[in-house]
Amino acid sequence: MGVGYRWFGRPLLRFQDSEKAHGRSLSLLRLASSNPISRLALRMMYKPRVSLPVELFGHEYIHPFGLAAGMDKNAKALLGWEATGLSFVEIGGVTMLEQGGNPQPRMFRAPHAQALVNRMGFNNDGSQKIQRSLERHIKRHGRLGIPVWVNLGKSKVTPLDEAHLDYGTTLERLWSYGDVFVINVSSPNTPNLRELQDDEGLTRILHHCLAVNDEQAAYLDAKPKPILVKVAPDMTGEQLVHIAKTAKENGADGIVLSNTTVDRPESPHPRDVSVFDQQGGMSGQPLKERSTAMIRTVRQAIGDGWPIIGVGGIANAQDAWEKIEAGATLLQAYSGFVFEGPSLTKQVVHGLSKRLKSSEHDSIAEVVGRTSG
Repeated sequence: MGVGYRWFGRPLLRFQDSEKAHGRSLSLLRLASSNPISRLALRMMYKPRVSLPVELFGHEYIHPFGLAAGMDKNAKALLGWEATGLSFVEIGGVTMLEQGGNPQPRMFRAPHAQALVNRMGFNNDGSQKIQRSLERHIKRHGRLGIPVWVNLGKSKVTPLDEAHLDYGTTLERLWSYGDVFVINVSSPNTPNLRELQDDEGLTRILHHCLAVNDEQAAYLDAKPKPILVKVAPDMTGEQLVHIAKTAKENGADGIVLSNTTVDRPESPHPRDVSVFDQQGGMSGQPLKERSTAMIRTVRQAIGDGWPIIGVGGIANAQDAWEKIEAGATLLQAYSGFVFEGPSLTKQVVHGLSKRLKSSEHDSIAEVVGRTSG
């Protein structure tokens, strides 16, 4: 199916609007996972045949590879993601209020660079509708067999000085349905959002969300949920280390590196120039080295023990292995699924298994941060 997707599926995407193609693919996955027989077929085609267990956040992840935020904002195809073999799935970004996002067109593919540019603007159904959707899903199917992460965004109309209330409201509404929550202060497509990465903004949001987290845990007689921070790649190493230390010192349970970049490669393929000229955040292969370097920088500065989630430009097992060696405990992909199809999970996990067997290590955990020292 991987070769078939590259030969037939990917060329067909070139004739479709990027956002519409995304929507159709999501609908197809939801349909294909709507009954036990078709879910079994998905598992047979796409689920990895090996296990690379990772213990983190109170869960055992069957392997380190999961779905990044943005692919399934409204949690429409949860059963499909699980059936295709991912070890966890991150929904959202979810904002307190329902949002239509920025004007279309707002998603663009650069096939030669294997990159995406988007300026979606946190389009999503809003926390209340997604809360009801997740409740219906659990009543009908039970809880998903893999951890569900929730990416928390800020509503566009919410002033920056009230951002903590926006994040906290979404966290409260979705607390019972998520296993891990990610505070997204780094999307380039919500005006001034990245200003919340400074000390005052980030600290205020973290303190409020941690308070909500404790309140929900006490009310439901449960343990608090892990809360991570997702940051942008468009900063210096010193700024990155400062933000990471601020996040850790103020209670964040880990960091996601990284969101999309507003930078562009210097010499794009001639057929990609029009896409690279679009405003918005770029993901995919051009972000790979920068993301891996960020992981290594934070691991060196923070040391072992604090989880780093690596995302950005993972298209094969080698990309994944490099991020783990740099210091990532878990991995996520978005653009890779657009260009490689659903077989990407099996390719990455089987490739990691082969690399591990040929190394001197006995587990993926032993590989984490090996090149960051």
